[in-house]
Amino acid sequence: MENTNTELSPYRGIKGKIKWIDDNLESVIGMIGIVLMMIFLFWQTAYRYIVTNFTNGGGGAAWAEEFARYIFIAITYLVIPVAIKRRSLVRIDMLYDHLPKRLQDISWIIVDLFCLGLAFAELTQCTNNLITANNFGTIIGSYSIPYTIPYCAIPIAFILIIIRFVQDLIKQARECGIVNTVLGCAVAVIIMLPVILKLPMNAAAYLFLYFAVFLLLGVPIAFSLGIAGICCILGAGSLPITYLGQIAFGSINSTAIMCIPLFIMAGNFMGEGGLSNRLFSIADELFGNVYGGMAMATIATCMIFAAMSGSGPATVASIGALTIPAMVKRGYGREFSAAVVACAGAIGVLIPPSNPLVMYGISGGVSISKLFAAGVVPGILVGLGLMVVSYFWSKKAGWKGDSKKRDWKHIGKLIWEAKWALMVPVIILGGIYSGLCTPTEAAAVAAVYGLVVGTFIYKGINKDNIIPCLRESAITSSTCVSLLAFATIFGNIMTMERIPYTVAEFITGITSNKILLLLIINLLLLVVGMFMDTLASIIILTPILLPIVTSVGIDPIHFGVIMVVNLAIGFVTPPVGVNLFVASGIGKVKIETLSKNVLPLLASMLIVLLLTTYIPALCLTLPSFTS
Repeated sequence: MENTNTELSPYRGIKGKIKWIDDNLESVIGMIGIVLMMIFLFWQTAYRYIVTNFTNGGGGAAWAEEFARYIFIAITYLVIPVAIKRRSLVRIDMLYDHLPKRLQDISWIIVDLFCLGLAFAELTQCTNNLITANNFGTIIGSYSIPYTIPYCAIPIAFILIIIRFVQDLIKQARECGIVNTVLGCAVAVIIMLPVILKLPMNAAAYLFLYFAVFLLLGVPIAFSLGIAGICCILGAGSLPITYLGQIAFGSINSTAIMCIPLFIMAGNFMGEGGLSNRLFSIADELFGNVYGGMAMATIATCMIFAAMSGSGPATVASIGALTIPAMVKRGYGREFSAAVVACAGAIGVLIPPSNPLVMYGISGGVSISKLFAAGVVPGILVGLGLMVVSYFWSKKAGWKGDSKKRDWKHIGKLIWEAKWALMVPVIILGGIYSGLCTPTEAAAVAAVYGLVVGTFIYKGINKDNIIPCLRESAITSSTCVSLLAFATIFGNIMTMERIPYTVAEFITGITSNKILLLLIINLLLLVVGMFMDTLASIIILTPILLPIVTSVGIDPIHFGVIMVVNLAIGFVTPPVGVNLFVASGIGKVKIETLSKNVLPLLASMLIVLLLTTYIPALCLTLPSFTS
């Protein structure tokens, strides 16, 4: 019988190969890049503690971190086109979801045009910057690498970004028809008229009005930040336009930021590798026979998994897929099961490692290691609060789980089987707090460990899921870090225009009382968390709020935890509660129903927020023991 696999393949012949490149080019670059980052940083750590023992300290591995950093910068931009093609860049759909189909289609035309404008501006300025650096023979790094070598990836990336937006625009124009396409173009021009005519508005008005407009239009948040910055530069002349080319590279040229993609990859390896299954088996054996036992087991598993992934949505996806069906099978309400996972997933941004705490540390110039230590107690308190609510809720509903006799010998056996999974928090946190490695190196070691254990010991990672795992790690990383890159333009304009100081004077003018000030800021952050992505909120608000709280004597580390607890609550509050959407999809529960079911659990999280806010020792005791 003739093999038809080749005939069915969409990648046959020359056209097929071109299609394969079109479909996979950026993904492959991202996967190769993130693996090389992991290898280089793992080698640097291994060299310091193992290789030097056999080479008497000869040679060196400092080059590894430098190369990893340049690869990281390259793939951050080079993988954005994949998210563009998927339309998966983080954006606010609050207005879009309530528009009729025709206006939704037109809105995509407007979004593509504005994003193309940013991409063209970045390409032009990055190319000019590349030419200038080449003419002057600029070199960087301890190994005197020509600046043009790592930097050339950025103009190439923006060419690919432009191609992807043009493809999307052409596709959308065909769907919309000529009339709607022209209408979308006209609206885009009208929106830009203040900039074109250089209306006499101050820089703050340009910056915030355009940012608000772009968010409402559904422009991805990262691009909204960048475009609002450009509108301010062109309309108010805040900065020279050449600044765009310089900041594209410099904004993310940081070793600290590199831990974000590595923690994301480590979490994905552990989820796919079967580590979460073993953690849940232990928790279920310990709590499964009491009222709400499986809910408590789910929360406990999320708390441990949080110390691996650093991400709320990743925790919900990994644990929810395992625990929601199991809870429903044992008689728990489906809505309750999904609500527990959605709220427990928020612990993923509190118990270290935490991507939002990393982003706050970078934005506020605060020690990431101390922030990690500060997040432990509030994270545990959130978990305990959720367990208490789950117990009483389940007792009222009669959800007790199974009644089999618990055998400590069997529990010991499960713990022994899960020993490799339980070592992950020890490796990450032990490495950081002992001073053996930086957070970035700890993330690389955890990623390698998760890959090895998941592949060769638990055998959950195989040839079928390793590629998707790497691809998603690269895309998620690029989406997160690009926020920081574009927000730097926005943030620097704010600083130059003294906007943070103006806001600080206004708020402290209302009250200088520390208790009332923290209450006002908490309310602000809770509202912001309902509408905006956590990382974007941190990047935008940290430069504004940090000077305010430090002026009244609040420790920056304490405030970082307050901020992240507030925004963690935003993960489970509509309309932009990411955890709600993930749990809704896994549990097959309507988002409206799920939103109502999280309310009692949300109340316990708010209590922990108040405790964290007004009892600083909960956050500052552990950091006092770290160097």
